[in-house]
Amino acid sequence: MVVDLEVGPDGSVVNGDVYRARVHNKAKLAYNSVGMWLEGHADSPEKVTAVKGLAENLKLQDKTADLMRELRHEHGALDLETIEARPVFSDGHVVDLTAEARNNAKNLIEDFMIAANGVTARYLKAKGLPSMRRVVRSPERWDRIEAIARELDDPLPPDPDPVALEQFLVRRRKADPLRFPDLSLAIVKAMGAGEYVLEKPGEESIGHFGLAVKDYSHSTAPNRRFPDLITHRLIKAALAGEKPPYSIDELATLARHCTDAEDAANKVERKVRKAAAACVLEPRVGEKFDGLVTGASPKGTWVRIFHPPVEGKVVHGAQGLDIGQKVHVKLVSVDVENGYIDFVRAHK
Repeated sequence: MVVDLEVGPDGSVVNGDVYRARVHNKAKLAYNSVGMWLEGHADSPEKVTAVKGLAENLKLQDKTADLMRELRHEHGALDLETIEARPVFSDGHVVDLTAEARNNAKNLIEDFMIAANGVTARYLKAKGLPSMRRVVRSPERWDRIEAIARELDDPLPPDPDPVALEQFLVRRRKADPLRFPDLSLAIVKAMGAGEYVLEKPGEESIGHFGLAVKDYSHSTAPNRRFPDLITHRLIKAALAGEKPPYSIDELATLARHCTDAEDAANKVERKVRKAAAACVLEPRVGEKFDGLVTGASPKGTWVRIFHPPVEGKVVHGAQGLDIGQKVHVKLVSVDVENGYIDFVRAHK
């Protein structure tokens, strides 16, 4: 399935189409090598230079993606930065965790995927078909986001405002880049999770608050995500002039199921990541680390150490600690099965 985009000089998608085709992949490229090249940190990958015109094409795509991203941010798309620690394996064992970094190649694909998901959603709407939309509603906990901003002496309006929130995030990233990932995580939690919903023909779209787009459906990963496969089946029916392969009731049920299944998968993923972090730190009980306080409440105080980038609970000496403070801690115990990591406050 090809999503054909026409992008204007300001980064807006001025036209789009969807059709079937057979694609011949002439260069199987890797994110990191292409990203280093696009950012000027490395020579062009050999696979890029081997295909005539590919380098120029990629640079044009990179420039276009930048324009599309800038326009989304002007409309209030949120530029968040959370730390995702990936396990490093050696001989079948987890030996380290590394924070996955963004680069121009990953950003390029992300920007074009967002645009493609918009085109597919509008295509189904134009054909009078129902669709399964990916939505993030206007935050119910805007009051919590407001409180976070007030604590930083950078107030936000009383009603949800994506443009004001994005401008706030830009200011905070510049003012305090070290703590920005933890601020991003707090904002993500207050916004609430994304969900899949049925959109009937003629209905008003809920939209995606975090991306600042109105029309959005998951369609770019049918090989690994079931909602995308559903969207492709709907598109194929539209292209063939056939009735939708699902009834309205079936699509509504599938949307709820996909949301529930995603929530369950995320819980498993979080538990596995915690277990991997505990596994990496298990041989290092007794060592001391520098970290940052990421949570402080009656339920407990939490610290993220810098390397490996993992979070644990301060079980002793947490008095007086508050979010954003740098702190020195000692690792006292881990529980790999449950993913528990316990620290005590220490002195250098």
